[in-house]
Amino acid sequence: MSFSRYVALGDSFTEGVGDPAPDLPNGVRGWADRVAAALAAGEPDFGYANLAIRGRKLGPILTEQIEPAIALNPDLITLYAGGNDVLRLSVDIDALMASYDEAVARLVDTGARVAIFTPHDTAGGGRLFDALRGRFAILAEAVREIADRRGAVIVDFWRLEDYRDWRLWDTDRLHMSPAGHQRMAIAVLDALGVAHDLAPLPLAELPESSPREQFAENLRWTREFLGPWLGRRLRGTSSGDDITPKYPDYIHPAALATA
Repeated sequence: MSFSRYVALGDSFTEGVGDPAPDLPNGVRGWADRVAAALAAGEPDFGYANLAIRGRKLGPILTEQIEPAIALNPDLITLYAGGNDVLRLSVDIDALMASYDEAVARLVDTGARVAIFTPHDTAGGGRLFDALRGRFAILAEAVREIADRRGAVIVDFWRLEDYRDWRLWDTDRLHMSPAGHQRMAIAVLDALGVAHDLAPLPLAELPESSPREQFAENLRWTREFLGPWLGRRLRGTSSGDDITPKYPDYIHPAALATA
């Protein structure tokens, strides 16, 4: 399986948040950049665009990104969406997935190969994420049904047990770390049936922490991440309000080389 024009759609998951790269647009790399680099190996005319913006809910992703993506005439599209909706106080998952289904159908009808993702299984992520696990499970099964119905490739994040390891997550506990993004790039390429030489990044040994240290870490996370996140919800703002797509038009991934 080979591709020549790849467009990535979605939110912070696809933009690459958690995988810092100060020399790149928006200061992040991410799994989609890593996938693009693997697909472009030995392909001088390969094109990669990434329209994803952090904080976007499903509605804005569909209204802002679908038409520009189709206009680029890609032969590969990845779409991750819905996670930010499920994190809200109330959500109509049936309505959400009806819109998602229509969007996937439109993308598939272009003739492009389309890959979509289930969400991560939030079990063990703390009280907040444990409380939302049922919602994410419903979302995961709905995405699987859409993939089956529309003939899309499914990247089943829910079943990737490697992500039980906290070293694959950023300190905000919401986004993947560089190792997590690398693991996701491997999962995407494998799901697409693309031969590659990507390997998991080495992981530092996990230090043991006392109950007091764990309490202090949870307090720090609440202060630095949960509090600001709740504040944005109350104000009706988003971390992506002033963000633009990293690559709104095709570039060659060779331009993204970074340490």
